[in-house]
Amino acid sequence: MKLLLDTDIGSDIDDAICLAYLLAHPDCDLLGITTVTGQPIERAMLASAICRAVGRETPIFPGASRPLLASVRQPHAPQATALAQWPHEQVFPGGQAISFLRDTIRRYPGEVTLLAIGPMTNIALLFTLDPEIPQLLSALYLMIGAFSASYPADRPEWNALNDPHAAAVVYSAQNVAPLVHRSIGLDVTTQVEMEAAEVRRRFRTPRLQPVLDMAEVWFAARPSVVFHDPLAAVSIFDGAVCDFKQGRVQVELCNERQAGATHFVNDERGQHEVALAVNPQRFFDDFFSVTSR
Repeated sequence: MKLLLDTDIGSDIDDAICLAYLLAHPDCDLLGITTVTGQPIERAMLASAICRAVGRETPIFPGASRPLLASVRQPHAPQATALAQWPHEQVFPGGQAISFLRDTIRRYPGEVTLLAIGPMTNIALLFTLDPEIPQLLSALYLMIGAFSASYPADRPEWNALNDPHAAAVVYSAQNVAPLVHRSIGLDVTTQVEMEAAEVRRRFRTPRLQPVLDMAEVWFAARPSVVFHDPLAAVSIFDGAVCDFKQGRVQVELCNERQAGATHFVNDERGQHEVALAVNPQRFFDDFFSVTSR
């Protein structure tokens, strides 16, 4: 499967875990990585370190550092402090992330899956620059939002909160079959969590060792890891790990206090699918069977 990854690696540790999984998966042809939000170059360095640790030379492009309109909530990539321990590229092409995504998708029409696991700024810019791009994708997978009716509307998920206008652009893009447009939200991803001690025990493999070093920065302030982004990645290769419902998604923009909240309406004609349930054991079995190779 040809895949592009757009990520805010360097904040929550789950982005790095997700990248390690993709690099290990035998059915994943990772065509390139773009980074988004504050310090995108440092984030590119982190992605480079993980790629180099497993002997992969993957194109990496720093993208947008600021939201479209909202204030900056994520200005730094704290896990960059772990870079001293791992070789990595330090110079990256500037100002080319969106054109790289566009050119790659157009080179392989109908073949590329785009996985976005950070604020949607880069993806919104891509869809605005070239409105035909959604139709040229094989699939679009997003880790964003929360779609259960029981989830509080006044607590928008972090990726949507960081750039609600970009999220609205992505969900309003006009897509046509056979595109799969799937979202894995916070109300589902929080069901796949692991305590720090267990992460330290199970991540001592060559593929996960650089991620574990970055995770120590995360553990300085938090006792566990929630596998938000890895769940989105696993759902691409195992369609049964989550249960999806078809409908329509709208992003709150009018109410400033709830900006970024995602509203889901069941609709068999809707172009969006959202995850409403997950099998945690199936997820962990898949994740560790892949990353232990």
